[in-house]
Amino acid sequence: MGLNCGIVGLPNVGKSTIFNALTSAKAASANYPFCTIDPNVGVVSVPDIRMDKIAEIISTEKIVPTIVEFVDIAGLVKGASKGEGLGNQFLGHIKNVNALLHVVRCFEKSDTIHVEGSVHPERDIDIINTELILADIETVDKRLNRSEKLAKTGDKKNLATIDVLKKVKNSLNNGVPVRLLCLTDEEKADIADLHLITSKPVLYVANIFDIEQDKKYIDTITGFSKKENSGFVVISGDIESEIAQMEPSERKAYYEEMGLQESGLEKLIRETYQLLGLITYFTAGPKEIRAWTILQGTKAPQAAGVIHSDFERGFIRAEIYNYNDLITLGSEQKIKEKGLLRLEGKDYVMKDGDIVHFRFNV
Repeated sequence: MGLNCGIVGLPNVGKSTIFNALTSAKAASANYPFCTIDPNVGVVSVPDIRMDKIAEIISTEKIVPTIVEFVDIAGLVKGASKGEGLGNQFLGHIKNVNALLHVVRCFEKSDTIHVEGSVHPERDIDIINTELILADIETVDKRLNRSEKLAKTGDKKNLATIDVLKKVKNSLNNGVPVRLLCLTDEEKADIADLHLITSKPVLYVANIFDIEQDKKYIDTITGFSKKENSGFVVISGDIESEIAQMEPSERKAYYEEMGLQESGLEKLIRETYQLLGLITYFTAGPKEIRAWTILQGTKAPQAAGVIHSDFERGFIRAEIYNYNDLITLGSEQKIKEKGLLRLEGKDYVMKDGDIVHFRFNV
């Protein structure tokens, strides 16, 4: 299971700069609106130091991390839902992602134009959220009209769907995104095929120039994200771009000099990975150590299916131990001696950090 995130925000807030640093891609980045015309897509490895630690104990030929995909979407402006700027084509791109990274400009820089004329994070967030809400209202209205016509035939399923759509539309009309609306799992399933933009989880990214100078803007977004119960991370796109161009040895020296354990980008990737409630399990052997992505609550057979459908179809059992036990004891043999290697069946719920060998028969 992969994670696909769309990077959104107003023009000139640093979306493409951050995307370039994340992916080491060369997306255009310039001081004028609509620099990004088509969405750029980059695939990035999720940093996980546990894999290196496992490799210190279990000799292997290669290490294969899990990945996250980033989509750099052109800047939205007021009226985007009605075709302003580059309009609805980019709102369409947003529908296809699992989560949103909302980049907000939190820096003063006279040589970088702000499309609204001044730096004002809460106003900028409101502009983007309003456009996404308006786009969702249009989507809901279309489905509501169709469902109401079908309901005249006595279709009970359509009647239930109409109730959900009205509930969602009322929320949107009051400026409340769908992700903040308390819907049951059944209600969510009824409208899942609409891919409503405001139903997607959001991570707000404060793009700063100087952490002290820009503190008032950071505080604003911190408060906003807490109120909305959304994720939040602070990053300097310009600095991260410079770090991304360094050789690994230079990067390590820079982190040590600055007293950092990781870059802002690494934190951003991890926060993004956790945004959808994903966890990682590992397979480890002489050929490779690999990380696999699953949702929290996934049971062993379905986790096996992430590797190959045959693993799920012919699942017999899973031989499992945990990463922490491996690090503490120092070898698989000692794990076995301590009785910490478990045989789990079809009802076992996978845990983050499980190291697994699946037994199956097809």
